[in-house]
Amino acid sequence: MSIKYLITGVNGQLGYDVKKQLTKRGFEAIGTDVSDMDITDGTAVNEKFDAVNPDVVIHCAAWTAVDAAEDDENKSKVYAVNVIGTKNIANACKKHNCKMVYISTDYVFSAVGDEPIKPDCKEFAPLNYYGETKYLGEKAVSETLDKFFIVRIAWVFGKNGKNFIKTMLKLSENHTELLVVSDQIGTPTYTYDLARLLIDISESNKYGFYHATNEGGYISWCDFAKEIFALTKKNVKVIPVTTEEYGLSKARRPGLLLRRPLNSRLDKSKLKENGFAPLPDWQDALKRYIGEMNI
Repeated sequence: MSIKYLITGVNGQLGYDVKKQLTKRGFEAIGTDVSDMDITDGTAVNEKFDAVNPDVVIHCAAWTAVDAAEDDENKSKVYAVNVIGTKNIANACKKHNCKMVYISTDYVFSAVGDEPIKPDCKEFAPLNYYGETKYLGEKAVSETLDKFFIVRIAWVFGKNGKNFIKTMLKLSENHTELLVVSDQIGTPTYTYDLARLLIDISESNKYGFYHATNEGGYISWCDFAKEIFALTKKNVKVIPVTTEEYGLSKARRPGLLLRRPLNSRLDKSKLKENGFAPLPDWQDALKRYIGEMNI
């Protein structure tokens, strides 16, 4: 019997690649977005699940605009999507006895120091509202289900949506110099590569918490920007600055400096331990992405 997948947020960066990868592998894949299933509406979620009766749900839908999540007028929407919506999906998964893959983030941790964070770390301390709601989403999943995979990712880029690479290239059109933070350290995640891994994980019964970003060593945003411009042959000087120095710009709110993790080093050793192939090096992923986008 063929495994049936339901993908939420199918029009986003990750959901788009997950559905493409599932279809390529021959799985039945039903993609949903807010237009045909409002995850904040429990009744709508239950009706969709009753109609589809999925075996596995890969929950990609989320509010991911970190800065905008801090605005008071948005907080109820952020909570509705990231917490209530996730709880609705988890409840429906429990009712239908299906597996759930929940996509989370390094933002659930305070991310201080320079040691890689292990996936089973319980020292949660979100620095901002986005991180808080994603942490509460994790709780909703882990407290509701036994058959769950919580996969934390960072620095995401993909074909179908906004990302750091597109932002840098856009800025390069009218800037010869750019300030880029050099003290936030992590690794990028290419949604094309991640999609493959999420499907591999979902086919198993090795439930629990995972970290998944591309390999290739930890870098700063500054390092990433330099590599982007080198590969695309853009003549842009990248000037390293600290988060504190840069933070007076877009992340600033009246009386508030939006806090972001300095340490986004995610320990991914659990993937190998459980028999899953790690993602390719980020340098390779970036080259393939640039080629795919014809940049």
